[in-house]
Amino acid sequence: MASALDDDDIGSDDYYSLLNVRREATQDELKAAYRRLCMLYHPDKHRDPELKRQAEQLFNLVHEAYEVLSDPQARAIYDIYGKRGLDVDGWEVVERKRTPAEIREEYERLQREREERRLQQRTNPKGTISVGIDATDLFDRYEEDYEDMVGGGVPHVEINKMHISQSIEAPLTTKDTAILSGSLSTHNGNGGGTINLALRRVTSAKGWGEIELGAGDTHGPLFGMKIFRNLTPRFFVTAQCGLQFSSRGVRPGVTTVLARHLDKNTMGYLQWRWGIQSSMNTSIVRDTKSSHFTFAVQLGIPHTFMMMSYQYKFQDEDQTKIKGSVKSGFFGTVLEYGAERKISRHSVLGATVSVGVPQGVSLKIKLNRASQTYFFPIHLTDQLLPSAVFYATVGPLVFYLAIQQLIIRPYLRAQKEQDLEKQRESSASDIARKKQEAESAVLLMQESVRRIIEAEESRMGLIILNAWYGKFVTDNSRRHERAKVIDVTVPLQCLVKDSKLILTEATKSGLPGFYDPCVGEEKSLKVLYQFRGVMHQVLSGDTEPLRIPKQYVSYNGESFL
Repeated sequence: MASALDDDDIGSDDYYSLLNVRREATQDELKAAYRRLCMLYHPDKHRDPELKRQAEQLFNLVHEAYEVLSDPQARAIYDIYGKRGLDVDGWEVVERKRTPAEIREEYERLQREREERRLQQRTNPKGTISVGIDATDLFDRYEEDYEDMVGGGVPHVEINKMHISQSIEAPLTTKDTAILSGSLSTHNGNGGGTINLALRRVTSAKGWGEIELGAGDTHGPLFGMKIFRNLTPRFFVTAQCGLQFSSRGVRPGVTTVLARHLDKNTMGYLQWRWGIQSSMNTSIVRDTKSSHFTFAVQLGIPHTFMMMSYQYKFQDEDQTKIKGSVKSGFFGTVLEYGAERKISRHSVLGATVSVGVPQGVSLKIKLNRASQTYFFPIHLTDQLLPSAVFYATVGPLVFYLAIQQLIIRPYLRAQKEQDLEKQRESSASDIARKKQEAESAVLLMQESVRRIIEAEESRMGLIILNAWYGKFVTDNSRRHERAKVIDVTVPLQCLVKDSKLILTEATKSGLPGFYDPCVGEEKSLKVLYQFRGVMHQVLSGDTEPLRIPKQYVSYNGESFL
């Protein structure tokens, strides 16, 4: 079963790591691991009062891990939700004689009840701010005679339009949602605004319906309805109708969209619109992990066009995308190309160059910050000037690279250090406890390790010479490296059995005698060992499984790695 343990659970008490067993471990494997640790930590084996107290604490921790993992119901909850799942409100009333699937269903029901209690406090705000900039004077001025005009030597750049919109969603019940939205627009000194209220109800798992009421100072009152319905698993329909009231009378409008899954990654759409701007539109959209393709054809009044776009998605951490499109119709032809990239955890920055006839050249800059969008369309020229195309292409790239080096990367490094520091502070007490438990475990292991080493030496078996766990850096920072790693030679030797060391696929910070020396940072395990009289060295990632020595076979009585 897939585990959903979060970082807090892994960082505190990972029961699988503590027992050093697989997540698919059988009851026999759990018992064997439990018995071995019980022999190591049993309080009755230690006469020193301090060692006896430390052994009792570790023995209880091992017993707790075994109790949870050996109980199918408790293990099902732990595998899915971690240690916190065992403490959820209402868990104590769940019948214990249920299957893991029933336990999961019951837990999810309790979680839904908790979500419903917080439902009234949640909203989903979304907003857009668009600022249109007229910068045609930067390029068109060279086509005119400015020397005779006052101030003709200074380009004139102005904001000629703005648009602001905002919406919030207020869940009323698990099925009903109220959506309040509004917008303000201005263009060359003229402007207006609208406000809308929509009530949406989920009627079933296959569909929902919505009623919309609106008012504005330019278009008048609005009444509309919208319905979404899944007709089959691969086919759905959306229907929308509205009445726009104005001084010229009532303007009805109807929009219908039919959509079908053509294959796993491809959708086909057919849209019919009747009203103020009647049209028919058909489009095919293919979206995969590495690309996005759209082809659309529209016949309508006043716009008839054909459009094709393609976007390539790089598989990198910054989710870089490059895109291009061409659109041609009665209005002319427009070619667009651009790119977008993630610049922080919640921010995506994009730029698009638009070259068209008769539109000219424009640069569109967009910043998505969480659920807010900031859009800056900059109109550079009404003509097809190569200089405008060049600066629209190179300018944003140079600007981005400069900002990336001077502002974004230093900010992200500082933010990462700040987050790590907060994580260290919040987990300081837990790490101190884990460190004390690890030191106690190492003391309790000394006698067992001595016997294991004697037995391994007698048969030229596996001897752990040195082992370190933590963050390893370059050789130029030895002092820093020593501060980031801990010596785990004794704990690893204690895990050796029959000349083999096997570590399962789990974080090694939970192993007996281990703790996390660098919270929130990438860690590795470096081991220097001797097997059959030959020295070897291995480096393993924190959650990678490890087997020392590697599998070997025997030929004519001799063993080979």
